Amino acid sequence: MSSDARTLLLAAPVGRTELPADEALDDIVNLGDGSFLDVVARHPASSLGWALLAEGSLSAHTTQGDLSAYAFARTGYHRGLDALRRAGWRGKGPIPWGHEPNQGFLRALWALACAARRIGEQAEYERCVLFLLEASEEAYVELARTRPLTL
Repeated sequence: MSSDARTLLLAAPVGRTELPADEALDDIVNLGDGSFLDVVARHPASSLGWALLAEGSLSAHTTQGDLSAYAFARTGYHRGLDALRRAGWRGKGPIPWGHEPNQGFLRALWALACAARRIGEQAEYERCVLFLLEASEEAYVELARTRPLTL
């Protein structure tokens, strides 16, 4: 590959990534008398399910809750990275908050940042916040406003 072609390839703009619909969403919305844990168990690839578990754990305001939130959020984050890669994401570029299926991943990323900060993992907190800002500044603003670190 010529040097010029390589430069053009590296400089190519990165498009936005939109995840497909989350199969767990209908089960979550129509939970009724069922168990939310059963929904997450049926849909372990859903970042939204793991994000909701993490947010619930953060709301306990205990060390156990914070550690559980960290594990739940990290699972949702990694399942989201897998889905993003399948959707064509190559480690960079916008992941729009306005596209609803992206919100599970972005919420898991924010929950991971919150849990990391609570357990004193400052570098992980900063990495997650930077990633969220680069992926979707709109998500950062919305999540910081509606799901502050002090959940």
